[in-house]
Amino acid sequence: MENYSYTFFKYYKSKVLKFLGCIMSEQFFLSIQQNIKLMIWAPILGTIFRIIFMVVYNPYPTWKGRWKSAIGALRYGFWWGMDFDAYIFLVPLVLVTIPAVLLDSYHQYEDIIRIVGLTIYSCILYAAFAGKMIFYKHFHDTYNYMVHYGNNAEKRNLIDVFFNQDKGALVLLGFVPIAILSWYMGAFLLSLPSIPYPSSYLTDTWMIIVWNILLVALSVVGFYWFRYGGTLSHDDKPEWDTIPTVVKEDIFFARATVPDLCALETVYKHPLRSEYTVSEEDINDAINRIVPSEYKHTWQQLDSPLYAFKKIAKGPKIKKPKHIFFIVGESIPQWSLDETHKILNICPGLWNFKNHPHTVEIPNFLPAGNVSRPSIVSLMSGIYDAGLELNEREHFWNEAFPTSFAHQMKQLGYQTIYWYGGNASYGNFNHFGKAQGFDRVESASIFCGPDAPKTWVGVYDHVFLENIEEQIKAIDESSFHFIYTTSNHGPYKIEDSLLDYNPKKVMPDVGEDLRSNKTRNKQLATYRYSDKALFSFVDSMRKAYPDSLFVVTGDHSSLFGSLNNTSLIRRDYTLRDTFCTVGLLQHPELDRNMITTSKGTHMSLMPTIIEAIAPKGFEYYSITPSLFDEQPETLVTPYQWITDSLMGDIRSDYGESNQPSAEPVHPIRPIDNHAKEAQDWSLLTTWLINHEEKLF
Repeated sequence: MENYSYTFFKYYKSKVLKFLGCIMSEQFFLSIQQNIKLMIWAPILGTIFRIIFMVVYNPYPTWKGRWKSAIGALRYGFWWGMDFDAYIFLVPLVLVTIPAVLLDSYHQYEDIIRIVGLTIYSCILYAAFAGKMIFYKHFHDTYNYMVHYGNNAEKRNLIDVFFNQDKGALVLLGFVPIAILSWYMGAFLLSLPSIPYPSSYLTDTWMIIVWNILLVALSVVGFYWFRYGGTLSHDDKPEWDTIPTVVKEDIFFARATVPDLCALETVYKHPLRSEYTVSEEDINDAINRIVPSEYKHTWQQLDSPLYAFKKIAKGPKIKKPKHIFFIVGESIPQWSLDETHKILNICPGLWNFKNHPHTVEIPNFLPAGNVSRPSIVSLMSGIYDAGLELNEREHFWNEAFPTSFAHQMKQLGYQTIYWYGGNASYGNFNHFGKAQGFDRVESASIFCGPDAPKTWVGVYDHVFLENIEEQIKAIDESSFHFIYTTSNHGPYKIEDSLLDYNPKKVMPDVGEDLRSNKTRNKQLATYRYSDKALFSFVDSMRKAYPDSLFVVTGDHSSLFGSLNNTSLIRRDYTLRDTFCTVGLLQHPELDRNMITTSKGTHMSLMPTIIEAIAPKGFEYYSITPSLFDEQPETLVTPYQWITDSLMGDIRSDYGESNQPSAEPVHPIRPIDNHAKEAQDWSLLTTWLINHEEKLF
């Protein structure tokens, strides 16, 4: 029986090896090369289309001084387009190469199938390009959210516009030369000589198998290398935010860079938000509900409903400081300042700042957004961005809103500077920030130099802050500094030598389950590193400019560390843990009795600063009252709501206590989730978007 089993195994082992040897053969090797040759045409065609777009819609009388932007657009667009073009290799591999190895009769049709596939894909590229040319003609942009409006448009009207206004017949005829050209280019490329199969070096079955397994592995790696734009890191993959600054500073060439299929993919992945489909009547009703009562029937007579939110300063609470430091730290959660988490010792600088006798804390503080950009845009503009990406809209790169933070600080006599720890061209904050009143928009990725240590988000906090410290000390005039750090963000890859974090020394009194988790400790250590860098900067600025006003908040909360259901807190995360960031103000003349409210939002900070320093009678605009004033019973953002004792998510049907607790927090039902009011604030932003061409 054993002898029979051995013979059976040996027989089938030889069959398997023979089979693998057949699959991994000369045919497979040469077929792989045909797929590679085929892939060349698509990015070339995409580049041709990109050049045509740049020539046809060129807005400049000359490209003098713009050639770096133009060449950068072609180069970066080439690699970005590989997100789709790389499939010209993968699809034939799966549908042609492998079947042809297994089926001899299929082999003779390999190249004709490849050419047919390439021609079809080329026609798809042409269709996307032709559509983009038409879309840009009408909307002066590459594909965006307005594509979705086509679903509800009158189809006969669209067809009529296409054929009569957009020369649709010529567009359709364009498929013919594209198909012919692509067919012959495919045939030409496939006819190019291939690298011979190294048969003299592969003398036995095992060598063939190893060789060809390696070949398959390299093919897969090569596919991802091309698809990720010449890199194997998904974080470095070309996309809108990573367009080189020299290109993105020029909005026309930045738009020319975006591959048409990638633009359509983005539109597809972001369905039209409900705010865009609300009727004008419903939008006006929403604004009627949120504007001050004296403007409920007259705000439409104003150039913008934002003018209905005019306020008059009551007189300064503190001596006007020479410098104001408005600091937004990446991912600073309120829970890190709760007694329940103090034992972690992860933010000693923040605790010292909070405990300073001239620091005011708002312990229940909601951000303007649950992720970074809506918060930053809201803080800059003075209105809720509501995830509608005001910063990406070119019309809002021309002039400030009445409510804009920096714009109003300039009126109070301050030079205004936005300091960002990464590249401000990401998200077009270089354009948006300047439009909203910043005299300078500074990117750490530029002023810290190319060799500065950085994560994919931005330059290390300590390098960034030490650098701007030197620059600030060279400024003589009164200045408002909006500072946004980046390091406290995943992936947590800062060198351990900089973190200097020993959990046994940092948090000796916590349970072993916390000290032994390396992933959690890396996250907590990064927060501690950022805290040290930030408050070293604050201490230095306080010593240099003792009269300074400091405001510290986070762009949003963070749940890094997975601290729930551990020996630290034997409960799940609360809404407070999940959403609340910090709200802290410090000045030598502030005391804790001056601000007594326990709740606030990001939008409370600007009016608070203005009321603290502005002369009596100064006119300004703010959609919320200052923290010196009586607060509404309920504060509502587009995402959450909060009262003195409760908070909730507008998407949920329950509320929770907003008091810090180590014990489980139970949901409270029934409750008003304030979804309607939250939508009203979003629709105010929608009104501005709908009237963006008339505002400025």
